[in-house]
Amino acid sequence: MNRSTDNPIKTTPGSSTPLGASCQYGGVNFSVYSSCAIGLDLLLFDQPNDQTPSHTIVLHAQTNKTANYWHVLVPGLKHGQIYAWRARGPHQPKEGHRFDADKILLDPYGRATTGWDIYDRAAAKAQGDNAGHALRSVVVDLGRYDWEGDQCLPEPAGREVIYEMHVSGFTKSPSSGLPIPLRGTYAGFIQKIPYLKELGITAVELLPVHQYDPQDAPEGFTNFWGYSTVGFFAPHHSYSSDPSPCGPVDEFRDMVKALHQAGIRVILDVVYNHTTEAGTDGPLISWRGLSNKDYYLLDDSPSCFADYTGCGNTINANGPVAARMILDSLHYWVQEMHVDGFRFDLASAMTRGSDGQPMKTPPLIEAINSDPILAGTTLIAEAWDAAGLYQVGSFPGDRFAEWNGPFRDHTRSFWRGDSGTIENIMGRIVGSPDLMSSENEVPSHSINFVTCHDGFCLNDLVSYEQKHNLKNGEENRDGSDNNLSCNHGIEGPTDDPAIDALRQRQIRNFLVMLFLSHGTPMMLMGDEISHTRLGNNNPWNQDNQRNWFNWNLVQENSDLLHFVKQLISFSSGLKVLQEDRFWFATSPRKTGDITWHGLKPNHPDWSPTSRCIGYSLRAADGTNDLLVLLNAGETQETFSLPKPPANSAWYQVIDTSLPSTQNFGDFREASAVLEKKVILKSKSAVVLIVK
Repeated sequence: MNRSTDNPIKTTPGSSTPLGASCQYGGVNFSVYSSCAIGLDLLLFDQPNDQTPSHTIVLHAQTNKTANYWHVLVPGLKHGQIYAWRARGPHQPKEGHRFDADKILLDPYGRATTGWDIYDRAAAKAQGDNAGHALRSVVVDLGRYDWEGDQCLPEPAGREVIYEMHVSGFTKSPSSGLPIPLRGTYAGFIQKIPYLKELGITAVELLPVHQYDPQDAPEGFTNFWGYSTVGFFAPHHSYSSDPSPCGPVDEFRDMVKALHQAGIRVILDVVYNHTTEAGTDGPLISWRGLSNKDYYLLDDSPSCFADYTGCGNTINANGPVAARMILDSLHYWVQEMHVDGFRFDLASAMTRGSDGQPMKTPPLIEAINSDPILAGTTLIAEAWDAAGLYQVGSFPGDRFAEWNGPFRDHTRSFWRGDSGTIENIMGRIVGSPDLMSSENEVPSHSINFVTCHDGFCLNDLVSYEQKHNLKNGEENRDGSDNNLSCNHGIEGPTDDPAIDALRQRQIRNFLVMLFLSHGTPMMLMGDEISHTRLGNNNPWNQDNQRNWFNWNLVQENSDLLHFVKQLISFSSGLKVLQEDRFWFATSPRKTGDITWHGLKPNHPDWSPTSRCIGYSLRAADGTNDLLVLLNAGETQETFSLPKPPANSAWYQVIDTSLPSTQNFGDFREASAVLEKKVILKSKSAVVLIVK
């Protein structure tokens, strides 16, 4: 079995389970799936950047294959061993086979990836042997790490407050004040956890940390966001300050453990809809060279890949092999890495069957939905794909929450002053029960957001009416043209104090809407300090200040940061927002959880010309009566206040039109509002509470 000229290695057949490389019996068992290969070679390397393997172990179907699993046990190997595969089989693209014995392949179940100093993506595409420029997998002994009693965290008793962020971008800027070796790393992230804790969020939603290919970008650019997966079991190498091959695994665990100690849950943005191997002219890195027909959806012509993701390929998520890999990956990140939840990128692509059509009960989604290991995890679907399938409110699986795209769009339209927005915005405020069609839906399944990594950040939403993506190298063709934004008079930065004041007011208006609506709020990293991307609404390939958190703004925009902290704390203390049930509206015969108002109490105006809406909330036990008044119009309006409960009064908490030092008050120290009317300036929100 050994093709080495010296120091032959004695092996035994090994076992088909577990998949990947596992330390056992004084050695390492290797197992990989390949249904149509005629032979596999296991390559062993002494160092990450070695040009050639030190040993090549040839696997034969007669002794090293069980069903479609190829396996071998190599005594004497241990934690840190570097390895890769070559697969021999038919190269028949018209039949869906793309074997190439010249190409070195990663283990789809590899726990770590190395060889980045010599890796060349172009060599994985070109003809010929790429051994001197290929990535390799690493054996990881998972039992070596001391979790110190750490466990996955349960969902909070009230609602989750999610902070979407980029691991590296959080600390990569010199403004972080961290030593250079820690900037942009898991270890650097740990240093900034107190900031997250003080902000008041309960969960971080991390842009992809699965190993991805930074070279999967136009020449001269870097894939920074990470939606280009190389390995679904390996943490991204460059986010580790430890350069050793196994370093990223333990450093990621250190970060998770530290977040848990701070009471913050960890949700991963996972990309199980496509891989970095792209389309027909893409590189052979792993799955394509091992079992192309099993891992990918192929077009009517098997030589072409079905592309429902906009990235050249689509994983065959409901085929048994790919589905097993995805489920095993989810199990791994929960059991071995203590992750608390997942946000599934382009999740609707995962509902498509082998013919590309959406399935009513996709096997993978059903398996995830009912899986006991995942029972305590948060599951969030981006319920659309790049081929037009849109399933917000109807995504299969009753455990899945969904990114609420209509909340984003309707909130933006309302505050921009568009006509005919009132009825839509009322639906978003109450948790979108009009969208959630399943009887098992609850408000927490509506992930409410105004901004996310994809699109304008909050500062740019109120500062630009057009995208400015020329820096991306695609002549401004990339990124959405439908931003529902407003620059309020001048495109981009301004020294005009009136425009700046209006923009700051609008930022606060969006935040009030986000945190005082029913559902699960999610905010984008940097929005709380008015970070700008200079109008770029798709900076996926920008490893620079557009994506790096600017720590100088923590002080420069401390007034906005203070507002956000207060708003999160205030909304988290309102019982009516914490109860995970849809509200009952007040009727003539019954007082409900929510009562709608227009300029007059109990008389909402949902005509196309209306720009104003108000609502009062009451918890089931009568505590924390709240009144929210919103004026998205161009003129000030006078709202008549509804009567407060008996023997009580209204106290003003928020007025976004006031200067930054006054727009959020402590209601415990405030004076009662004695007038029966409140004047709302244009583009402003007022919040009152009963005490």
